[in-house]
Amino acid sequence: MNIVLLQLDIQWNNPIANIVRAENMMRQASGADLYVLPEMWATGFVTHPEGVAEDEATALSLQWMRTTARALKCAIAGSLAVKLENGTFRNRLYFVTPDGESYYDKHHLFTHGHEHECYVAGHSHVIVSWKDFRLLLLTCYDLRFPVWARYGLAGKYDAILLVANWPAVRQEAWHVLTRARAIENQCYVIAVNRVGDDAIGHYVGDSVLIDPIGRIIAEAHNNIEQPIKSVLNIDTLLKRRNHFPVLDDRDCYPMV
Repeated sequence: MNIVLLQLDIQWNNPIANIVRAENMMRQASGADLYVLPEMWATGFVTHPEGVAEDEATALSLQWMRTTARALKCAIAGSLAVKLENGTFRNRLYFVTPDGESYYDKHHLFTHGHEHECYVAGHSHVIVSWKDFRLLLLTCYDLRFPVWARYGLAGKYDAILLVANWPAVRQEAWHVLTRARAIENQCYVIAVNRVGDDAIGHYVGDSVLIDPIGRIIAEAHNNIEQPIKSVLNIDTLLKRRNHFPVLDDRDCYPMV
């Protein structure tokens, strides 16, 4: 599967500008099967979403993802701050294909940043299938919780797709945890972070694609808005799992 990581410098509360920036990067890296945007790519990380989050039913950003996926015959993933018809807010990661879409609501809301005060957490794992790959959808803070991501606990998968607004002050944890999730689950990790600044802090990106033994396949530069192209190989993944089947000995604890 041909994949592009879109390391975006998100413009605060400006979906149109962010769509234009995403389109420009996609033109630089055309022909991919999957494009991955950061967390809350259309607005920046919104902790108080009233007046900023888009209504899901009419969201310009979501409509763009749908239209573009159909036009390019690809999948597009990225999270949005959305307001549902019942008036509640979600940090919702959409996985949009030419034929439809799936979504994952962020389970671990970032309490340190007060995200839990305005958003409703999701409580279901979501695994999507695309181009022979099964992808577990995760969002930012979820990366810190290995039980939630455990292979085989709520369904088996071949890659973790993680979107984030992960600030530079905690960048060392980003490097360690993305590799750890790949190694312990013998899977690819697709981790896309933003660059730039907002009211919360500074973001350096370091979007990365990691293989099932923890090696970096592709990595974006610090502080640079850019697309990163790479390839995921399902045969390579299956050979590694069959040659060294550590997942057969894994611990799977019931969720509490």
